[in-house]
Amino acid sequence: MAVYKNWKGESDRKVKRGFKTKREAQEWERTFLQQKTSDLDMTFSSFWELYQNDLREKIRENTWTTKVSVVEHKILPYFRDKKMSEIRPADILAWHNERMTFRDEKGRAFSKTYLKTIHNQLSAIFNHAVRYYDLKSNPAAKVGNMGKEQPKEMKFWTKSEYLQFAEAMMDKPVSYYAFEMLYWCGLRLGEMLALTPEDFDFEKKTVRINKSYQRIKKKDIITDPKTPKSVRTVSMPDFLAEEMKEYINSLYGVEGDDRIFQITKSYMHHEMDRGCTHTGVKRIRIHDLRHSHVSLLIEMGFSVVAIANRVGHESIDITYRYAHMLPTAQSEMATKLDIERGSQNVS
Repeated sequence: MAVYKNWKGESDRKVKRGFKTKREAQEWERTFLQQKTSDLDMTFSSFWELYQNDLREKIRENTWTTKVSVVEHKILPYFRDKKMSEIRPADILAWHNERMTFRDEKGRAFSKTYLKTIHNQLSAIFNHAVRYYDLKSNPAAKVGNMGKEQPKEMKFWTKSEYLQFAEAMMDKPVSYYAFEMLYWCGLRLGEMLALTPEDFDFEKKTVRINKSYQRIKKKDIITDPKTPKSVRTVSMPDFLAEEMKEYINSLYGVEGDDRIFQITKSYMHHEMDRGCTHTGVKRIRIHDLRHSHVSLLIEMGFSVVAIANRVGHESIDITYRYAHMLPTAQSEMATKLDIERGSQNVS
């Protein structure tokens, strides 16, 4: 039994049974009291438990699952028994070297992007200790990151490429309409998979985006969208509104809050492979359909702010990254400037 002060400042106690030895019971009591008093002489593994209790309910399910996997497989084995207050920058450097020289059974190293990711997870734990538990400094921040994030190449389809692909999808209505929503509305895959009949307003020709679907540990999970800006209402072109109305009406026994696309992300990837193989259209990622939508809107002349609001970008800076996706834009600008210059000479 451990006696401690609770958040009200009152004496409380915690009882746990089932220890094999007295030493195990004493070790549990010592760790529990360290966590309750925020004593950073506790081990890294004990603080990791505390960190999980503090943040578990604040982080999206899929993000949390990734975080736990990284920490428990790539970080905890090295730092498990080290005391939080005694971990120094030199320890972080030694861990960096171990991670950077690691090779799997096929001789493959971690990518620079992944090295950066696992360092960030470690640094986040120390930042939490600094911010809320009075750790003097973050040793991971002092050392700096390892690796370097490598931006993924933004690929996209032109409208003609998409239409060619979409025609090959018409033999499977669920696939065809799913790809239609992704391409013509710029939705994220999880947003599309979470759609229900209640999300559609066919009088206004809009679709509401307020949730996301994830398949985690063989369970269907509905979460909040990726960011606050992701919650939005998207206007559909007339033809798409008619298509979706027809599709939803064709579904038997679907209630207003049921998912209209009872498929998975892996199914969509398989269908992308099938369509590209059949048509010869270059293979892009599912998420690149979102890029394709943005590139189409840029080409049509819509403003960055309007596009960012439509696709739910948290910042217009994200939308600006798409500017390079139109290789003909610079030459078209030069041509129009040349014409403009010529018209000035004539006047």
